[in-house]
Amino acid sequence: MHPRAGQKAQTEDLVDVDELLDAYYDIHPDPSDPDQAVSFGTSGHRGSSLDAKFNEDHIAATTQAIVEYRASQGIHGPLFIGRDTHALSRPAFDTALEVLAGNEVATLIDSMDGYTPTPAISHAILVHNRGKGAEDSSRADGIVVTPSHNPPRDGGFKYNPPHGGPADSDATSWIADRANEILASGLRDVRRHGRQKALQDAGRHDYLHTYVEDLSSVVDIAAIRRAGVRIGADPLGGAAVDYWATIGELHDLDLTVVNPSVDPQFGFMTLDRDGKIRMDCSSPWSMASLLEQRSSFDIATGNDADSDRHGIVTPDAGLMDPNHYLAVAIRYLFAHRPDWPAGAKVGKTVVSSRLIDQVVSSLGRELFEVPVGFKWFVPGLIDSSVGFGGEESAGASFLRKDGSVWTTDKDGIILALLASEILAVTGRTPSQLHAELVEEFGRSSYARIDAPADREQKARLKALSADEVTADELAGEPITAAITEAPAGGAIGGLRVSTESAWFAARPSGTEDVYKIYAESFRGDEHLAQVQDAAKALVDGVLSD
Repeated sequence: MHPRAGQKAQTEDLVDVDELLDAYYDIHPDPSDPDQAVSFGTSGHRGSSLDAKFNEDHIAATTQAIVEYRASQGIHGPLFIGRDTHALSRPAFDTALEVLAGNEVATLIDSMDGYTPTPAISHAILVHNRGKGAEDSSRADGIVVTPSHNPPRDGGFKYNPPHGGPADSDATSWIADRANEILASGLRDVRRHGRQKALQDAGRHDYLHTYVEDLSSVVDIAAIRRAGVRIGADPLGGAAVDYWATIGELHDLDLTVVNPSVDPQFGFMTLDRDGKIRMDCSSPWSMASLLEQRSSFDIATGNDADSDRHGIVTPDAGLMDPNHYLAVAIRYLFAHRPDWPAGAKVGKTVVSSRLIDQVVSSLGRELFEVPVGFKWFVPGLIDSSVGFGGEESAGASFLRKDGSVWTTDKDGIILALLASEILAVTGRTPSQLHAELVEEFGRSSYARIDAPADREQKARLKALSADEVTADELAGEPITAAITEAPAGGAIGGLRVSTESAWFAARPSGTEDVYKIYAESFRGDEHLAQVQDAAKALVDGVLSD
């Protein structure tokens, strides 16, 4: 752990914004270098302009590729585009807008030139496309310019097709391949207008009020207001800053925007565990400033820079583990949404806590367990066969109160508001309700660690077969299952090994020379450490064969 983790950033921790912006325009990537090519992970293309990974050439080529992709899919409706507060988001937004205008795409930008959370883009797409069939050429899609919770030096760019959620691998592979072709040809195929004309051509959309006014259809805002829940909302300098202020005002809630500052250096942040500035609302180190104020509110919440993640802080327990809150939210929602379909499933990823499995079983509901990536929940949320979809990384969404789709991308704002609804309706904080789950199912210890792996080893891990696991025990317990495919279908992109009281999953990182080990034990922290050690030895052994 970094010696200043949880302490406020100092001058030497801050990125030079001018250098970052100059690099965006001045550095031209080499598309033959895999580290400088366009590459879509689970949340779009990300990187820093300083490393030749997120530059104007990348965004011009990727936007042109998106234009061609949407045309090939018969999508000719408007494209909703928004950006977060990272320094690179504005120039990337401008580049994209110029290319969209040059291709005569009807583009909708924020009517107040404000920041736009990811869930507001998803919401706008779905509202526009309501009632439109798959062959309807007037369907809309969207782009969100954000690297999510990544450090201030990074930029990010992601595409949401007409279903409103993250694009699947077929779409992202096509877009990335075409973008790299365009890069290799020196951007010859990019059609582009000047910035002034692009802004003149763009239509305007009131993302903020359209989204905020509709919140009462998904969260019991009236119950929160009646109970007088004192809410502290910290946007962590992200796109939700004006949204939280409007939520409090429009819905007459006792809500304080704890820190309304917007600063591309994010100099008000406290350092994360590794000493980096990272707007990770699931990290107690990044959330240290809000944690200091937890006694001032009944519920305090944080969001990352594009507001697709949530952090829940209670006076009695501080920052909740994301897995714990997901389990509480699931039990509450399926008991307090009588109009949801009786057969609606509960979605979780294969690296989320087994506590969720136990809660789902107690509800008599079916578990829908998928690989990592919110895209796997999209079809189920659209047709209401999945009532709730959540990831261990503090991202989730759920259906409207009437059982219809709300968003098909993660929505940190509704998950944050749900914590206040839970308190208002039950009289207990989410952390108190988690304590009741512990009494019922036992306490789990959960953690994620990284282990070194080069490019070849990561590729080997991603392509593993369960048959290659020859071990018969893990940390003193017989292995009961080893899988490389999720129970609901789809490759994990790694491996998960389970015993009666523990499990681990190993997956390669898409951006670093490491693989990630997720592990959980219901036998305590000491056993969890044994599971982690055994997991690393098992995976390293397989990779060295």
